[in-house]
This record gives sequence, structure tokens and C-alpha cells, in this order.
Amino acid sequence: MGWMQGVPPAPDKRISVAAGDFFAFPKSRWSVCHMRELFPTIEVSRGIGAPVPLDYVPHHEFADIRAEIDALTFTPMDGDEEMTWAESLAANYTDGILILHKGQVVYEWYSGCLSETGQHAMMSMTKSLVGLLAEILVAEGRLDDDAPVTDYVPELADTAFGSASVRQVMDMTTALAFDENYDDPNADIWAYSAAGNPLPKPPGYDGPIGYIEYLQTVERDGRHGVAFGYKTINTDVLAWIVARVTGMTYTQALSDMLWSRMGAEQSAYITGDAVGTPFAGGGMSAGLRDLGRLGLLLLNEGVINGERLFPADVVESIRAGGSRRAFARAGFDTLAGGSYRSMFWVFHNDNGAFAARGVYGQTIYVDPAAEMVLVRLASYPKPKNALIDPTSLPAYQAVADYLMSSRSKYP
Repeated sequence: MGWMQGVPPAPDKRISVAAGDFFAFPKSRWSVCHMRELFPTIEVSRGIGAPVPLDYVPHHEFADIRAEIDALTFTPMDGDEEMTWAESLAANYTDGILILHKGQVVYEWYSGCLSETGQHAMMSMTKSLVGLLAEILVAEGRLDDDAPVTDYVPELADTAFGSASVRQVMDMTTALAFDENYDDPNADIWAYSAAGNPLPKPPGYDGPIGYIEYLQTVERDGRHGVAFGYKTINTDVLAWIVARVTGMTYTQALSDMLWSRMGAEQSAYITGDAVGTPFAGGGMSAGLRDLGRLGLLLLNEGVINGERLFPADVVESIRAGGSRRAFARAGFDTLAGGSYRSMFWVFHNDNGAFAARGVYGQTIYVDPAAEMVLVRLASYPKPKNALIDPTSLPAYQAVADYLMSSRSKYP
């Protein structure tokens, strides 16, 4: 659509944070690939070693497999007309798809603002990395998930988090007075976003400055451990805990424990607030292939490129899932029967699938039975994945079924 083209861009083609509509559709189709041009960011370094290339199926097979996947059909949830995989990509405003099977890339596709050298906003998939680091620290005996949050962050003693355990934060079963309805302009999430906005505050603003100050204002609403409640602020508390346990900044810990060790092609980056605190709840951008590497780590229970990066217990804990009863009360109709554990969504389906998920259609979908990792980056017009799941989840299952069937053309 010509966004931000030309030097300078035409006035009607400019996108800026100051204008306030940078994430309104269709401008969002540009913004998801250019967060670093809109906000100050903090690097998640890939280190200085050479990247380890992903393994691809032989070139002469790749096009045939892609054509077969494109032609796969499925019926959307509550629908009665079949749709092809290729049709679903457009329907869900897909910017990039990567599929790996048995460690090999079998499908790779880019559209919209994304290219193989680009980076895309992960949105709330950022949360799953925080949960993964916390699970690693638990498995290594460095973090006690049954301990109170205040053992690690005493600054939260007088807040809702002061009576919560680390595990309740990890699984989002905390009882917080915090409304995260993105469709409500008066919801607490927007006050949180205002606190984290790195730009100068408007005249008369008297709220918290930065994420950490905001976290120290959160009040309790109910009893912890009873129900699942999707609240982004849990993740930023958990990132604070990770930083305290490791003695590093959160971004340094992420680089040291994962990103610099998995053969990544690109450094990632996370948006930060006015005092340099990373937005661990949703501010990370990364390349499609590097997210595929992360998916391989999860599929292979901590092993990539022949090296073990973390104990297998980490993935076993995530795959076990959280309380299904607590999750059922939250009303995620498209994920019925699922649960939430360590910032991952666990489907409890026959294939044992689990996923990192983010608004506007982001996912790293891991299917152990199919030995499949599927990464999708997208810029759907509306944030709620409940609008996308009826198409995307049956599509993922169709690919998994194909990969496990005799139609597969590779060992």
C-alpha cells in the first residue's frame, strides 16, 4: 500500500507512534515488521559465532511438498465448506509460514511486509520465552516455583503479587484487578501501555513511569490459584524474577541461555519503556527461521544442532499443562479442553500439541506426534485469535495428518 516509501514518505503514507494509529489496520501490516523504527529497542544478541543453517528437504522435493500442502483441504470450525491450506494463508493475513518435519524445513513462505531477512513482531509469543527461561531455572534448581514472589522481588510485597507464588504467576492463576480487553479503550491494559510508552508523557499525566512502577500499583481481586486469567502483567513480573535469579537483565539472560546458543541467524530485539525495561509481555520481534529454531528446541526437548541447551524436564513440565478446570472458566471457546502452563497454551489433543501464541495471528505450534513445528507470523485486522482459530487450528491439524501419512515424500 506504499506505507513509508519515498524520502520523505508522502504525508498520507507516514506511520508514526505519535499519530497513535500505527497498529490500526491496515497500517499494522507495515508496523509488524518495523517495530524497531517505531520504538526504542533492546537487543537479544545472537552472539558472534556463525549461524547454524536449518536443514531443508532436497530441493527437487521441496516444490512438490509445498504444492501438496497448499492443496490440503479442511473444514473450519463450525463451518460446512472446505478450504485449502493456500486459501487459509490469505484469509488469515499471513506474513510468513515455516513448517519443519523431523528436523527438516518442508515449507517456507513469505508475504506482506516480511522477507527472509526481516523480523516480525511476536506479540504475546514473547511471553512464552519468559516462561521457558523460568522453567529452565526451575529444572536447574535455581528457581523455586512454589516460593512466594516476594522471595525474589520484595518490592511487590504490598501488591496483588505479594500473596502469589511463582508458579501462579507462571501459569497466570493470579487474582489481579486488571482488565485486558483490547477492544475496551478504558481497560487497564491501556493504562499499562501508557506507563510503558517510552515517549514523553502528555501534559497532566500523573501515572506510573515504566512497567516496574506500574506493577507496584496492581491490586488483588479474588483468591490466587482458582482460575486462569490471561493478564500480561504476570509475564513482566516473571521476567523481573528471571532477572533477579540470573543476576542479568532479562534480555541478557535470554541471549545467554537461548538465543546465542541455538545457531540463530539474527539477533532479536524487544521494545523497552522510558527507563529501559524490556516489554517481556509482548515486545519482541524476530526472524521466521529463528522462531523455527526455537520450535525445534521445544520439539526435541532442549536439543538443537546436537547440543543440549536445557534439561528435557523443561518441556515435559510444559507439555503436562496446567489446570484444565481453571482454564475452562476463562471462556476460550476455540481452545476447549486446553490449559495454560508456563506461558504456553497446551491443547491436550491426541497429538500432544502445545503452542506459543500472540494476538493478530502469531504462533509457534509444536506437534510431537507429527514431529512437526509450524511457525506463523501474521497481521490479522483484529487482535483476538478466537477469530482466527476456527480456520488456523484445523489447518494445522490437516498438515500434521499429511506429514504423518504415506503421502509424505521424505523419510
